[in-house]
Amino acid sequence: MHPSSFLGRLVVNLTLCLICFIAYSSQIFVIWPWYGRALSVDLICLLLPFNLLVGMLLWNYFLSVFTDPGGVPDGWKPDTHEDGYEVKKLTGGPRYCRVCEKYKPPRTHHCRQCKRCILRMDHHCPWINNCVGHFNYGYFIRFLFYVDVACSYHLVMMTRRAMESPTVVYWNTITATELVFIILNFVACVPVLLAVGAFSLFHFSSLMSNTTTIEGWEKDKVATMVRRGKIREIKFPYNLGRRRNIESVLGPSPLLWCYPVRTPGNGLKYDINESDEGLELDIWPPRDPAAALYEDRPEGFHLPDSPWTYGNETVNPDLKPSNSQPRKSSRRRTKNGHASTLPPYHPDYQEGASSGYDYEDDSSDESSPDEGHALVRRGSEGYEVRPQGREDMLHRYLQEIGETPGRYHRYIPQPDSESESDDDDIPIGQSLRTNDREQ
Repeated sequence: MHPSSFLGRLVVNLTLCLICFIAYSSQIFVIWPWYGRALSVDLICLLLPFNLLVGMLLWNYFLSVFTDPGGVPDGWKPDTHEDGYEVKKLTGGPRYCRVCEKYKPPRTHHCRQCKRCILRMDHHCPWINNCVGHFNYGYFIRFLFYVDVACSYHLVMMTRRAMESPTVVYWNTITATELVFIILNFVACVPVLLAVGAFSLFHFSSLMSNTTTIEGWEKDKVATMVRRGKIREIKFPYNLGRRRNIESVLGPSPLLWCYPVRTPGNGLKYDINESDEGLELDIWPPRDPAAALYEDRPEGFHLPDSPWTYGNETVNPDLKPSNSQPRKSSRRRTKNGHASTLPPYHPDYQEGASSGYDYEDDSSDESSPDEGHALVRRGSEGYEVRPQGREDMLHRYLQEIGETPGRYHRYIPQPDSESESDDDDIPIGQSLRTNDREQ
């Protein structure tokens, strides 16, 4: 029992109150009045087996709570030359607990609630405020068994009393007090039987396969990796067969399986399957091959010296503002009338108009563009690299096809003469009459 847990002690006391209420309220307020409040052979035959079950239940519960599940002895070291010792996956050395600073025997795990390593740890049970380990696992299994049998016996008694039809004897009639306690016993006993019954089926199955709750989770992970093709199929090394599995927990004699006897062994070494003598325990539980990639990384997380990723006390220098910001800035300058909407390399660009793009004359590599300014593209030597215009693209194309660049000229319309421009101002009707007169 964990000594420093007040909540755990409270849960244990509440569990005892529930057991005593179901066991003794049914006898005092239901069964005893049913038999006329007089001692008889029938009453003894009915209540003696029930009280024996309740006594074994409380005895095994007491042993489960106060029996030490088993810890690693001080100074214990594994014998690497013997069969059945487990090693680490990476170093190949014996398993070691850094919290307890002790070597870990096979099937041993560290419990956070008990703050120590538990031999053959199954789980930490809040109802007994203790870990279920090597030395109290047999008591815990017997406790579950007696809870199932005693609750079933209790429900049979309550059902018989509730279904009993009244006879000529006046005390067979159910009184109000009996009815209340019959209902309370049904309400208390049925959920306990359903919950503990399902829990018992799981642990009885684990007992026959010699598997703890933690090892059951490991077997599920191994089955998943085998199904996905990550590893080959591996047998569980501690499965000795149903008979030997039960004997390893409840003892070698079947007549004493229901009697609370000490679990055989010292919890430091366990037998393995004889058919798997060549099986190396360092592969159980097998590790996911993908997990080895993460284990090679250095342990721990170290913060960098500077909170800035690039070490220049600013954000990524390669980040550029979105194109919408220069566009909005250019529109504002154009609306004010002091900026041209065309870039300087455009054929229709006017020399007198100010540009909406700012170019830096500095040929240094480092630049800090302001918000709304276009970035200047520079080469490896720092010179400005301007985009190609249509004329440059045409000359380059002609050179590629082997033509002379001066062979093709851009058509430029000639300006109209003054006479033609004057005739354009004369209406067409007047022009026709003038031509007729001249003819």
